Amino acid sequence: MTIRVLQIIPTLVRGGAEKQLTELAIGLPRDEFEVHVAVLTHTGPYEETLRTHNVPVTVIGKTWKVDPFAYRRLKACIKRLQPDLVHTWIFAANCYGRQAAFSADVKHVLAGERCVDRWKVWHEFAIDRRLAKRTERIVTNSTGVRDFYSAHGIPADKFAIIPNGIRPFEPCGELTREQLLDELDLPASAKLIGSVGRLWPQKRVKDLMWAAELLKAARDDTHLLLIGDGPQRDALLRFRNEVHIADRVHFLGERDDVRELLPLLDCFWLASGYEGQSNAIMEAMSAGVPVVASDIPGNRDLVVPEQTGYLVPVGDSAEMARKTQLIIDDADRAAKFGEAARTRMREEFSVEKMVQRHAELYRELVFP
Repeated sequence: MTIRVLQIIPTLVRGGAEKQLTELAIGLPRDEFEVHVAVLTHTGPYEETLRTHNVPVTVIGKTWKVDPFAYRRLKACIKRLQPDLVHTWIFAANCYGRQAAFSADVKHVLAGERCVDRWKVWHEFAIDRRLAKRTERIVTNSTGVRDFYSAHGIPADKFAIIPNGIRPFEPCGELTREQLLDELDLPASAKLIGSVGRLWPQKRVKDLMWAAELLKAARDDTHLLLIGDGPQRDALLRFRNEVHIADRVHFLGERDDVRELLPLLDCFWLASGYEGQSNAIMEAMSAGVPVVASDIPGNRDLVVPEQTGYLVPVGDSAEMARKTQLIIDDADRAAKFGEAARTRMREEFSVEKMVQRHAELYRELVFP
């Protein structure tokens, strides 16, 4: 018997949860699972991937924070599809999706918590706790997320931990290091440090820029490439110019060639104050790049200190610069870390394992 699964998510923009949902939706065995996706607010690049793999996508069109019309459309969509199981992802979809699924008498309802959501306030945690009572499982990608929500009143045994999946890095050779250096007008001797992510407070981009300033004092060849965009872009550009490191910090914006760019880096940085499980770190490690990242739950699941890179205290730009210099100064260390990182991603965090674990969970719930 085929299990009909409806995945509900706020958007299909380029984000970690959106990427994992897409990999899951296209990867579940078609002889066992019929997968549908409902997008709560607006679509994005991953819709094309889903449709290319014949996964139906319904855009609900939620407009306002509280949107009863969107709720009704979502409930009607659920009633039309009559799924055996509904799996919601991220707060807005967790709220609207779970309540609509309960109202439509869906027997098996799962939620997805992907991050340590420190932005939430008391009433949002209250909503989480109320909906969790009727939710069979809450799927998360790390013990850190489980422990965070457990501390806010959701029983730990509600959670199923399924790490993110990453595809093996396959170099395409379209972008060379020489081309990138020429694009940025940098010398052949430049050492490239990269960071990929949204430019907003969670990512603590100023910490990266301070670390870049410290490295500038220690070496004359290091350059930080910030890949991504976000609401803090203008403020960060002003900050960069005020501390006189415009020659060492380069804003590359959104790029479609991140997977080509990553293996050209000498080191990868992430300074976030909180994460779920960073797809950016996983992509970098899969490309064989040593990582220096903040010592937080989620990052600890990925980076093995002294083997694939280093973890440093949140906000400690000096330590981030110092650990990075250890990598850049020692080519053998950098090569060893990079190869260990690539192997770790391939053996422990594959897309196949992520899909298999979800499939096992779905079977367990529908056919106990």
